[in-house]
Amino acid sequence: MTDARIIDGKAVAEALVAEIATGVAQLKREHALVPGLAVVLVGEDPASQVYVRNKGRQTIAAGMASYEHKLPAETSELALLELIGGLNRDDSVHGILVQLPLPKHIDAGRVIEAIDAEKDVDGFHPVNVGRLNAGQPSLVPCTPAGSMRLIRTVRADLAGLDAVVIGRSNIVGKPVAQLLLQADCTVTIAHSRTRDLAAVVRRADIVVAAVGRPEFVRGDWIKPGAIVIDVGINRVTGADGKARLVGDVAYAEAAQVAGAITPVPGGVGPMTIACLLANTLQAARHAAGLAAAAG
Repeated sequence: MTDARIIDGKAVAEALVAEIATGVAQLKREHALVPGLAVVLVGEDPASQVYVRNKGRQTIAAGMASYEHKLPAETSELALLELIGGLNRDDSVHGILVQLPLPKHIDAGRVIEAIDAEKDVDGFHPVNVGRLNAGQPSLVPCTPAGSMRLIRTVRADLAGLDAVVIGRSNIVGKPVAQLLLQADCTVTIAHSRTRDLAAVVRRADIVVAAVGRPEFVRGDWIKPGAIVIDVGINRVTGADGKARLVGDVAYAEAAQVAGAITPVPGGVGPMTIACLLANTLQAARHAAGLAAAAG
């Protein structure tokens, strides 16, 4: 038995996708506009193939147009940049996502910068990073945006709360810290070189774990009643020899102390694609000169 409220990311994501589908239907009905999402996959990484397949299926289910570009691993950086240039110019494409990681011979930073910032539904372009840091409207990275939605299902007003983000990546750690700052939290970004990390985490009302180490955050690090968002997805082999997915938080321990916690799987994961679709709808509405997307 656990004492914490389990935050059901799947249910929250389904509600968001239903809201997005309503917005897409309205856009079609009132403006004859179909939001389009282009996903580019280079190579045959099995996990990436699964992600791309899921993204395509959910894009279509929400009523959007899905454009998939699957390129061989030996595709040159120049060829990929030329494809992106074409997608930038295509008015039927409102969102562009290049699936990471890319093959080693391709500079991911250069590819991300080549995407039109207004179509950058991953939120990784330097323009969108700058807008987020400046507190301006932007396309926000999907996992941080999804994490914030989950936090707000527990508590709508976060002003004055102490938040600790464990991890300083450009994809999760830094942007989620910015979003927490915008919500008027007092934010600490912790990482592998933080002194007495356990003590830092123990004072947090909100903990976002995105460090990439299985069950790294222990239960006795958690402040009683804290909201714990576990972004980690780690495949480990149990004593029985079977592989299983675990987060960055020792779930069984932390759930005895936390006020609310996300499970792995079924927590943050489902929110990522839902927020990708939300960004695509936002980009389509922006391209049409309309107000921000629902949600």
